[in-house]
Amino acid sequence: MGASLKITGLSVIYGAAIEALENVSLTVPEGGFVALLGANGAGKSTLLKAVSGLLRFENGRARAGKIEYNGKPIGGLPSYQLARLGILHVREGRFVFPNMTVEENLEAAAFAQAGRGPKLPGHVYDEIFGYFPSLERRRGSLAGYLSGGEQQMLAIGRALFAQPELLMVDEASLGLAPKIAAEIFEILARINRERGLSILVVEQNVSLALRHAAYGYVLESGKLVQEGNAESLMDREKLSKRYLGGSVGEAAPSPAAH
Repeated sequence: MGASLKITGLSVIYGAAIEALENVSLTVPEGGFVALLGANGAGKSTLLKAVSGLLRFENGRARAGKIEYNGKPIGGLPSYQLARLGILHVREGRFVFPNMTVEENLEAAAFAQAGRGPKLPGHVYDEIFGYFPSLERRRGSLAGYLSGGEQQMLAIGRALFAQPELLMVDEASLGLAPKIAAEIFEILARINRERGLSILVVEQNVSLALRHAAYGYVLESGKLVQEGNAESLMDREKLSKRYLGGSVGEAAPSPAAH
C-alpha cells in the first residue's frame, strides 16, 4: 500500500548561507513512481534528506516551505518517527552493515517497524527474497563481501523489510554496470506495481529512470526547472544539454561494478 507526499515551496540552507534548494514543489501520488532528475549538486539528495529528517545531521534546515505526508505536515519530525510512519530512505552509498550477514541486515530493519503494528509475519522474508533471489542464496554471507549490485539490492530489501508506504531511493544505479542498474529498476517497478508502494527515485541516468517512472521532475542548481510525464521528458537533447550536462543514455560500465 502506498502513501502520498506533497512538497510545497521548499527552500533549504546549509549552515548560515549555503542555499541548496529554492522554492521547490513536488508531489508523489499514492502508489506513484516518480523520478527526481538532475546533475551532481543539483539538490536532489538534499530534498530526500529534508523528507526523511536527515538534514539536521548535516547542519541543514528548511527555511521555508511545507512537507506533507498523507495530508499531514511532517516537517521537523525526527527521522526515527518518520520511519515508523512508513517513510524509508535508501541513501546514496548503500550503508549496509558490512560485518553483519545479509539476514542480519534485513532483521535490523525491524527496528524501524517498532510502534507501527504487530510483529512482522514470517512470509516477509519470502517476499523480499522473491524480489532479490541472489540475496537468498547469500543470506548467510557477510554484507561486506557482496558485490556492489548485491549491496544495493540489500539496501532496498532492508527498507522493504520495514514495510514502508513511501520508498525513497537515492542514486540506485550509481557505480553499477548498466545491466545490473537496469535489473534494479525493473525490480523497483515490479514492487510499485505489485504492492502499490509509492516510490521516489533520485537518478542521473535519465533514460533508465524514465523507462520506469510515470512522472519526473528536473532540478538545476537547487531550482525546479522542468516537470512532466515520462514520455514528455524523454527529449534527450533538451534535458542533456540544458540541465544534465551530458548524455541521458545508459551510464558507462564501472570497472568495479557487478
